[in-house]
Amino acid sequence: MTGLLPEGFHDRLPPAADAVARFEGRVLSVARSYGYEQVDPPLAEFEDALGRRLKAARAQDAVRFVDPVSQKTLAIRPDMTAQVGRIAATRMGHHPRPVRLCYAGPVLRLRASDLAQRRALRQIGAELIGLDSVAAVREVVTVAVEALAAAGLSDVSVDFTLPDLLDALAGDTLAPEQLLALREALDGKDAGAVAAIDPAYLPLIEAAGPFDQALARLRESDVAGSLGSRLDGLEAIAEAVRDRAALTLDPTERHGFEYQSWVGFSLFARGLSAGIGRGGSYAVVGEDGRAEPAVGFSLYADVLLDAGVGADARRRLFLPFGTPAETGAALRAEGWVTVAALTADDTPEAQLCTHRLGDAGPVALG
Repeated sequence: MTGLLPEGFHDRLPPAADAVARFEGRVLSVARSYGYEQVDPPLAEFEDALGRRLKAARAQDAVRFVDPVSQKTLAIRPDMTAQVGRIAATRMGHHPRPVRLCYAGPVLRLRASDLAQRRALRQIGAELIGLDSVAAVREVVTVAVEALAAAGLSDVSVDFTLPDLLDALAGDTLAPEQLLALREALDGKDAGAVAAIDPAYLPLIEAAGPFDQALARLRESDVAGSLGSRLDGLEAIAEAVRDRAALTLDPTERHGFEYQSWVGFSLFARGLSAGIGRGGSYAVVGEDGRAEPAVGFSLYADVLLDAGVGADARRRLFLPFGTPAETGAALRAEGWVTVAALTADDTPEAQLCTHRLGDAGPVALG
């Protein structure tokens, strides 16, 4: 045995694994303080049921295998949001709306992305099912920003988008192939291609950047006034976290927001090139086929943990052999992590301790 793992899989050793637990605990603690109760769905479900909720693109990310008990195909979750939606729509379908749920756990992707070579990831998030109003989105964005601050990230930015904006503006004025081409041109910020299709959509490219300026450009381009209530709602959402995060707006950004409805947002942290989270409004479909609105966010903790977020300095107190049990208990009550010598020749260095218990109390080691 060499300890070799499959591509995309990694061990997380001490103290990094401790940092995972601290990070998740701090994020979930904030969510709980807002009334979000934790659920813990299983790692695998029947493929057909999970696939319906994952939508086509994400379903392709699922690792599948045949269950030796039922002889049916199971799928390991590549995303937990769909499972939370299932729980809300079925097991908690009787619960008064909105229902607030939070979660944390491992997910598994069939393939690693080009930017992140991990296939096994940790996902943490919160979902509010039953509403996607301005008030609901304000709450979810606030919880996300506060949770990141509690986990040690204060320099956060929120990039808002309006995933269905183009569909709302175009209506039936463009043929399906024109709409697809326009969407691709806007995704690539290709002004020439946009102008060739319809110059009226060029302001959507210009309305991207710092939130206030971008929102002002959108309002100026809204000659017909069709976006007024939508932009007012977006401004009210941004106002909730204006003093705690940098704000940007890219109204036509759709990458990763294919299933969001009227609003989406990405979370970033200074010094990290990859996004650290994503959220927005969407629909949860019940077993009867009816859809109900929802809004939530997910954090993929690995990029943060790999960057050292949540990695508190070790503070371990060595208790010499023979230290009374009640002494150790008193020190732990004071907040110390104690490591007791189990043999007379044990040493603080061997136990990776930062302090040693001396006659007058804890003493820092060199």
